Amino acid sequence: MSVYRSHTCGELTAAAAGNEVRLSGWVHRVRDHGGVLFIDLRDHYGITQVIADSDSPAFAALERLRAETVIRIDGKVKLRDPSLVNPRLPTGEVEVYATAMEVLGPAEDLPLPVFGDQEYPEETRLAYRFLDLRRDSLHNNIMLRSRVIKWLRDAMWDAGFTEFQTPIITASSPEGARDFLVPSRLHPGKFYALPQAPQQFKQLIMVAGFDRYFQIAPCFRDEDPRADRSPTDFYQLDVEMSFVEQEDVFNAVQPVIQGLFETFGGGRRVDSDWPRIPYAEAMLKYGSDKPDLRNPIEMQVVSEHFRGSGFGIFAKLLEQDGTEVRAIPAPGGGSRKFADRMNAYAQQQGLPGMGYIFWRKADDGSTEAAGPIAKALGHERTEAIREQLGLGEGDAVFFLGGRPETFEAVAGRARNEIGRELGLIDENQFKFAWIVDFPMYEKGEDGKIDFSHNPFSMPQGGLDALDGDPLEVKGYQYDLACNGYELISGAIRNHRPEIMFRAFELAGYGRDEVERRFGGMVKAFRYGAPPHGGCAAGIDRIVMLLADEVNIREVIMFPMNQRAEDLMMGAPSEPANEQLRELRLRVLPRE
Repeated sequence: MSVYRSHTCGELTAAAAGNEVRLSGWVHRVRDHGGVLFIDLRDHYGITQVIADSDSPAFAALERLRAETVIRIDGKVKLRDPSLVNPRLPTGEVEVYATAMEVLGPAEDLPLPVFGDQEYPEETRLAYRFLDLRRDSLHNNIMLRSRVIKWLRDAMWDAGFTEFQTPIITASSPEGARDFLVPSRLHPGKFYALPQAPQQFKQLIMVAGFDRYFQIAPCFRDEDPRADRSPTDFYQLDVEMSFVEQEDVFNAVQPVIQGLFETFGGGRRVDSDWPRIPYAEAMLKYGSDKPDLRNPIEMQVVSEHFRGSGFGIFAKLLEQDGTEVRAIPAPGGGSRKFADRMNAYAQQQGLPGMGYIFWRKADDGSTEAAGPIAKALGHERTEAIREQLGLGEGDAVFFLGGRPETFEAVAGRARNEIGRELGLIDENQFKFAWIVDFPMYEKGEDGKIDFSHNPFSMPQGGLDALDGDPLEVKGYQYDLACNGYELISGAIRNHRPEIMFRAFELAGYGRDEVERRFGGMVKAFRYGAPPHGGCAAGIDRIVMLLADEVNIREVIMFPMNQRAEDLMMGAPSEPANEQLRELRLRVLPRE
């Protein structure tokens, strides 16, 4: 018998009845039933019930135990009375009568409970993450994450991909977020960067003649935190393939991701039809480039019904160039109470509100339009709107107007809120869509042109496409959306130096700067680079969806808080003066 255990706490069954055993674990819960102690002993593998009465030599010691004390138990396996069997536990048919006990690790009073899933302040949970991780729900999430990663790794090998590792300390690269910089001791005044992604390296692997690469890659981005994004580091399934077009990447990735969700989705339906939705269409219909297709609502442009109408607000708005009015249908939302509630929601989002029309039964039995907009538009125009949207009695529609970029995001959120409120979303499924034809460039608030997505993407149309309006150029870029989240982002790469120089020139990067910042990749492309492309899938976000969590910190073992602080380890921390001198750095006081 081992010093600490002969079995785990999830191992004993009725077949072990009568055996002398040794168990070690944490005291999960103690129940005193009038001179008989019942102790749930927990380890990584499960829970075993330990019992002791006043005749047990271990009774007095067991009686003094605190929750979460680590103990070793010697005892004899007994069958439970049939009426006391716990079918929810693999060990529920047996209990261990304790004959000896040793405390291996005493526990002080707990700063948060481990037994049960009580709500507790997140700051406390993160400061004592080692305790929080003992809770069943979080423990199960982390184990799910490990199984998902193993499944992905096996699936990629089975699909003919090879796993390679890329550097963690590298050069800065524009990936759409801020870099974490690392000062160099050997080269004072110069800095490395933690990779936002293995982008350049995986392309160089293709240039080096390898094919079908993958990696479970750590990535580092200094970003503002969100519920579905870690503010410092995350892991992704990184993929790259040579001699491929966009469709080849889709065909390689879909079986892996679909199989993953079918395996770990808990019985939820996994759609196998993954539509290709152009970015412009996604923004128009759903107000998002990561639409939740479980929601059947599709927005439509209804500008012509308001142009020159009696509803002066929109009529006057449409006299300006680049403006339009969009409608959000609300099947089943045809009541003033619901309309007022959604109008208040829009105001909470920072808009003046949302106009609306709802249809109800008139006194004469016909269907009539109601609401201030209906009165201003008149019967003919409201009927035209109703027919265009396919609505009827008991339905409603909400309107937003202006330049699309000023209201699209709110319209998308309102679409989701309306779908939730009206029970239109089927929560028991995963629906995927490839979002394609992203614009290569966007105009910033300062009026300058910059990359809107991955800067290393091939423009559709190659070099010729870069001679016109940059804002009209589309890239071979694509995202995979699932249930309102972006799971994958990728592109067919720009592997021709002359096209790369021109693409970066349009974004304000001169030839010399491109050579300086991406010299390794530019040099490699001059010596025979294959057409190649790939993508990266966010593992943290995938596990969050599979675990049915809404906060990504629930599936990361040691996450940062909302302010990018590690409350358990005390990071970030102030460096010692000797460290700063060695690096020849000085910290300026906060302004």
